[in-house]
Amino acid sequence: MPVHNAEIAAMFDQTAELLEIEGANPFRVRAYRKAARTIEALPKSLTSLLAAGEDLSKLPGIGKDLAAKIAGILASGKFEVLQSLKRELPGELGDIAAIPGLGPKRVKILYDRLHIRTLEDLRRAARAGRIRELKGFGEKSEQRILVALGKPILTEKRFKLSVAEAEAEALIKYVKPFVGRGQIAVAGSYRRRRETVGDLDIVVTGRKTSTISDRLVDYENVSEVVAHGPARTTVILRSGLQVDLRVVPAQSYGSGLMYFTGSKAHNIALRGLANDRGWKLNEYGLFDGKRRIAGASEAEIYKKLGLAYVPPELREDRGEVARARARQLPHLVQLGDIRGDLHAHTTWSDGTATIAEMAAAAKERGYEYLAITDHSKHVTIAHGLDSARLARQIDEIERVNETLDGLTLLKGSEVDILADGRLDFPDRLLSRLDVVVASVHYKFDLSREAQTERIVRAMDNPHVTIIGHPTGRLIGAREPYEVDMERLIAAAKKRNCCLEINAEPDRLDLNDIHAQAAKGAGVKLAISTDAHATHALAYMRFGIDQARRGWLEADDVINTRSLAKLKKSIKR
Repeated sequence: MPVHNAEIAAMFDQTAELLEIEGANPFRVRAYRKAARTIEALPKSLTSLLAAGEDLSKLPGIGKDLAAKIAGILASGKFEVLQSLKRELPGELGDIAAIPGLGPKRVKILYDRLHIRTLEDLRRAARAGRIRELKGFGEKSEQRILVALGKPILTEKRFKLSVAEAEAEALIKYVKPFVGRGQIAVAGSYRRRRETVGDLDIVVTGRKTSTISDRLVDYENVSEVVAHGPARTTVILRSGLQVDLRVVPAQSYGSGLMYFTGSKAHNIALRGLANDRGWKLNEYGLFDGKRRIAGASEAEIYKKLGLAYVPPELREDRGEVARARARQLPHLVQLGDIRGDLHAHTTWSDGTATIAEMAAAAKERGYEYLAITDHSKHVTIAHGLDSARLARQIDEIERVNETLDGLTLLKGSEVDILADGRLDFPDRLLSRLDVVVASVHYKFDLSREAQTERIVRAMDNPHVTIIGHPTGRLIGAREPYEVDMERLIAAAKKRNCCLEINAEPDRLDLNDIHAQAAKGAGVKLAISTDAHATHALAYMRFGIDQARRGWLEADDVINTRSLAKLKKSIKR
C-alpha cells in the first residue's frame, strides 16, 4: 500500500520531537524537521519519484541517510527509528509536547525533574503547584497548561492547510475520472482557505452515484469506512483526516457547494435574507414555496438574494453580506498580482540553495525581483551572518545581478530584534541594504508590554522595511508571543513600516484578523515566503489565501508593485 508524503512528513516530525525530548544532537533533530518540511511541499509523491528512478538524496535537506530511510518507509510502511523511540520513551510524552507553550525541551524538564509521563501526570502536577517551581516555567505557564488541558481541542485533530491540500489534490485526481461530465469541488474550511482544516467536504454531481462512492471506499489511502451510501460516504484517511463525499443533483450543485462551504454564520445570514423574502434556502436550492428558483450555481443564488458574489475566503460573517448588498466587496489580491518575494534564504545561512539557484527559481516564476534575506548572527543554529559575511554577501549579490536578465536581486537581511529592541547589525551596514526584515527569534516569553515595546523600538530604526512573522507563532506547535497588535499596527502606520504575512505553511503570520486590522489602519503588508529552498517559493499561494481572508487588495501589498515603485514606497 503506497505511503503518502504527508505520512512520511508526520513520521519525521514525530521523530524530531521524540529525539529532542531524549536530548539528541540538535543537528539531527533539525535534519528531520527540515526534511519533513521539504516532503510536505513536494509537488510529486515520493513513491512516484522513486519509481521514476529519481535520486531522493538530491532533494533539499534530505541527503543519502534520510533518502535511504524514506526508501525503507516506502517499502515497508513503517519507520523503525520512530518505533524504537516510542519504545524507549514511556507514556504520552509526544502528546504532552503538542500542548501549546510546551514543546520538546520543556517536556524533557518535566520528565527529568517531575517524572511526568502522561497527560494525567501533568494535570496532577499543575494542580499541585509543582510546575511553577521549575526554572523557566512560573505560575503563568502552569495556569496556561491547566487551561490547555481543559480544552477539547486537544482531542480534535486539525491539519495544516498545506497538508490538507496535498491530501485533497490526490483524492480529487483519484475520484475525478469517475465523475464524467459532472462537477466536483472540495468545500468546507478548505475552500475558505482557513489555516487549519478539520475534515474535507467533497461535493460532486453525477448519475452513477454509487460508482463514485464505491471509488472513494476503494481509495488506497482509506483506513476506515464510517458510512457508505449513494448520497453520502464518509471515510477516514490513514493520516486521520476525515473525508465526507456528498453527491447532489446538478440543479443543486451551487446550493450544495454553498451550504457545505460555510461558514455556518455566513449561511445563517443568507438564510435570513431568503426568509425576509418568504423564500427558503438550504443545500438543495433556493425555493419559493416548492418551486426551486436558484441552486445550480452559487452565483445565481447570490444574485437572487440581491448580493454580489462573495468569494469563499470572505464567508465568515464579518460584514461581507452587507458589503455584497452595497456592491462594495474588495477586489481581492490574486497570485498573479505578485511581482516578487521579499524574504528568502540561501546556503549563506540555513537555506538549501545558492543565491544563483534562488534567482533562477524566482525568474522561472516570472518575478521581477527577489530579496535575499539570510539570517543575522544571533541565530547561531541557522549559521547567521556576521557583519563581515554580510558585507561579502552584498558583493556576491551585486556580482550575480550582473549576470541576470529580467530579474533583480535585492540586498537584504532577516535581522534579529534583540531583547532590548536593538538590531543585530549596525546602521552603517543596514544602510547598504535594500530590504531589512526585522524578526523576533528568541525571548518569546517577555510580557505583553515588554514584547510590544521591543518590536516598536526596532521599528524606530529607519532602516527597517518589514517586521517579519510579527507574532512568532508556529501553527500547532508554538502559540503567538504576547504582543499588543493594536499598538504594533499603529506604530507601523506612524513609521511607514510594513508588516509581513509570512506564507510558510507552519506560520501564516499575520493571521487573517490582524491582516484585516492592518489594512483598516492603512498599514501596507508584504506577502513573503520565507523560502529556504527553491520549491518553497511556491508557498506564496498560502500567503495569498491568508491575505484574501484578511480582505486585502493588490494595493495593500507592497510586492504587487513594480521594482521602481516598490523601492520608492519602502523608503523611509
